[in-house]
Amino acid sequence: MITVSDVGINFGGQNLFTHVDLKFVGGNCYGVIGANGAGKSTFLKILSGQLEPTSGEVVIDPKTRMSVLKQDHYAFEEFTVLDTIIQGNPRLYEIMQQKDALYAKEDFTEEDGALAAELEGEFAELGGWESETEAGRILQGLGLSDSLLYDMMSSIGEKEKVKVLLAQALFGQPDIILLDEPTNGLDIASIAWLEEFLMDYIGTVIVVSHDRHFLNNVCTHIVDVDYNKIKIYVGNYDFWYESSQLIQRVMREQNKKNEDKIKELQSFIQRFSANKSKSKQATARRKLLDKLTVEEMPASSRRYPFVGFQMDREAGKEILAVENLTYEVDGVKILDNISFRVNKEDKIAFVGQNEIAITALFNILMGELEPTSGSFKWGGTTTQSYFPRDNSAFFDGCDLNLLQWLLQYSQDNTETYLRGFLGKMLFSGDDVLKPVKVLSGGEKVRCMLSRMMMFGSNVLVLDQPTNHLDLESITAVNDGLIHFPGNVLFSSYDHQFIQTVANRIIELQPDGTLLDKMMTYDDFLEFKAGR
Repeated sequence: MITVSDVGINFGGQNLFTHVDLKFVGGNCYGVIGANGAGKSTFLKILSGQLEPTSGEVVIDPKTRMSVLKQDHYAFEEFTVLDTIIQGNPRLYEIMQQKDALYAKEDFTEEDGALAAELEGEFAELGGWESETEAGRILQGLGLSDSLLYDMMSSIGEKEKVKVLLAQALFGQPDIILLDEPTNGLDIASIAWLEEFLMDYIGTVIVVSHDRHFLNNVCTHIVDVDYNKIKIYVGNYDFWYESSQLIQRVMREQNKKNEDKIKELQSFIQRFSANKSKSKQATARRKLLDKLTVEEMPASSRRYPFVGFQMDREAGKEILAVENLTYEVDGVKILDNISFRVNKEDKIAFVGQNEIAITALFNILMGELEPTSGSFKWGGTTTQSYFPRDNSAFFDGCDLNLLQWLLQYSQDNTETYLRGFLGKMLFSGDDVLKPVKVLSGGEKVRCMLSRMMMFGSNVLVLDQPTNHLDLESITAVNDGLIHFPGNVLFSSYDHQFIQTVANRIIELQPDGTLLDKMMTYDDFLEFKAGR
């Protein structure tokens, strides 16, 4: 158990949050949510002891072992992958080092023998003999080969480092696991494995994530950082989101009969508590929801941007034809003789482990790359807007402020219109005068979405549009694409995003060919599992 008593943190005279009183209990998974800058990562650092709170205390049993997902991807460069993972259990790694030093001694004494025997006993109790097998199993679950175990961390790529550090946090059956954005850099298969791992885990998990599907699958509780407070609510993310929206409606409609609203909320609670979950902890979760009262439902001060795409004209029947398209890089076929047609009303998710292939296809379709061979043709009535994965060309070295930047793409050049438009995307006041080159990753994404909304196109092409966004912005983009009446071609690692937007899935397979299915994403995954 973790007990948080009257905790507050103050930076530069400003309170990030105050008077936080919480208990985190074993067997539960707590999803920490909040707007960017609300203090989610700071709260995790306080729980892990990396940061001292300004007031209050965090109490954890000294015998409890806590494991934390490290954020410095280059902190273990001088170690092998195996040693890095085993350091997730510091005591086990310390024993291994002591044993190696003892057995390397030339003058091995009787006292050394007694110490070695003691260390061997503790080594066995901590699962030392199975440590290499466990490390390999976790690596494989995360989509890496266990042949990497004896490679140096300095020799593997950035994406592999991310997975190794996650493996380190999961290794050795810790009592508590703290994870800050664990799904970043993971493909869909690795995320699914992580979900299963955490649902089977019997300890306490506290996780910050922007992945709604992940939060829905693994979380028994939501920890909401809002109003400079931190509160725990029973249920997964969807339950928190829908209930917070209902509460907001109640607050906005104070003059209406509150009793009717309370009945609506109670009916809502009952509906959710009756739903079956795939989680093995479903029964316990339903019992928690059964005990929930209206007074315990969340309210939120969060602001959601408005993302809405309008078409200047409707496209005809011919949208896009791709014929025998091949693209090679240094003689290696990234796309191998692929052909497909986009039909009216298609919203297609392009998935697969080869991100380079998907980005290359989008760049070819948008005229930014030349294919090695083959052709494609857009329908004569189509107009396209593109959201590239890498937007640096639009901002690096640009001396324009936000108003001036957006003016480049607007047919209405009045400041009132531009300010109103930017206000919908949560840029207000002096924010619109900031130089675009100093914007955060999330702010740049919102700018790129604003730019797309200016064009009135009937085909949208988006390469990983949810990267760098908070949950509120992801929800807004998700809703905007659901309601867009035209065609959408997109890539994403967000399961819920794909499931709710796409009606067709095209997988770019490792050999450069296509698997094309007219179905939802969940149905596609079920189809693949049954092959």
